Amino acid sequence: MAEGFWQTPLGKIEVNSELARAILNKSRHLSDDTEAHTYEHSIEVQLPFLQYFKSDFKIVPIVVMEDEISVYKEVGRSIATAIKDLKQEKNTLIIASSDMTHYEPQPSAEKKDNEAIQAILELDEDKLVKKIRELNISMCGYVPATIMLTAAKLLGAKSAKLVSYQTSGDVTGDYAAVVGYAGIIVR
Repeated sequence: MAEGFWQTPLGKIEVNSELARAILNKSRHLSDDTEAHTYEHSIEVQLPFLQYFKSDFKIVPIVVMEDEISVYKEVGRSIATAIKDLKQEKNTLIIASSDMTHYEPQPSAEKKDNEAIQAILELDEDKLVKKIRELNISMCGYVPATIMLTAAKLLGAKSAKLVSYQTSGDVTGDYAAVVGYAGIIVR
């Protein structure tokens, strides 16, 4: 989405049109498509958290579909190149939003999620995609995570830290069919 605003209960957030257009100009796989965001909730869930901590910021909302890892890496390169070209490295935060494993027993979810988390902590997008496919991990946002890892490394990221990992069972007490959640910071 290359222009406009996103509305949340905490107010409007402007799209960074300059950065969005720069990314679009660098990528042959992305297009300006407002409708693509209609049925995807991951961005709108993150925005109120950002607004709570900072009121003055702009966003470049990107939603992606599953494809080949070469496409994910090209999109990541496009994002990193656009950020560098506009000299916005110090003022840009890249967020990839995803649940981890969905609706499996706690031990299975933890085992699978651990494999995906380890790949992210190693900043290894190839390993992440390989583990997702090899272990049939139902991590819905592994594509944005892969793109983020590619872009972050090109922007100088050298490490990642797991902030927290939990499952829905930790809240509900039902460990028969959980959804995993992890918070990871890449620097």
